[in-house]
Amino acid sequence: MYDHDADDQAAHDQAAHDQAAHDNAAYESFRDGHELLASGNPHAAVVALERARALEPEKVSVRETLARAYYRSARYAAAAAEFAIAVDLDPVNDYAHFGLGLALRHTGDIVGARRHLRIAAAMRPDNADYQHALADLVGTDGTS
Repeated sequence: MYDHDADDQAAHDQAAHDQAAHDNAAYESFRDGHELLASGNPHAAVVALERARALEPEKVSVRETLARAYYRSARYAAAAAEFAIAVDLDPVNDYAHFGLGLALRHTGDIVGARRHLRIAAAMRPDNADYQHALADLVGTDGTS
């Protein structure tokens, strides 16, 4: 007699094992990328973080850290795209707005940069970096 319950349990166990392996690979890639970025190697960090993004595309922490790696690699358009996704996934992420503003400034989108720097500064008025970045940008194109 065929035991369907045993097959169902085996399939469930395999799925759990596969998910754990996926989660572990994503975490290890993220951790490696974060460590590489912290040690001043943004180009190598991009490789690890792109791998983490492929495994966990909806993780804001992965998107934000990848955006930082792109930014530090002077890949400003890529940084802006990743920060924009982080903002879409978590609209109250003040750092993602800040990073998006800085990246947009480097791409020449002063209006977009100002918008996101204002949002970041409004969300965290106590953050001197946000305030300085916005002050540096206000009036860049003759407007405030």
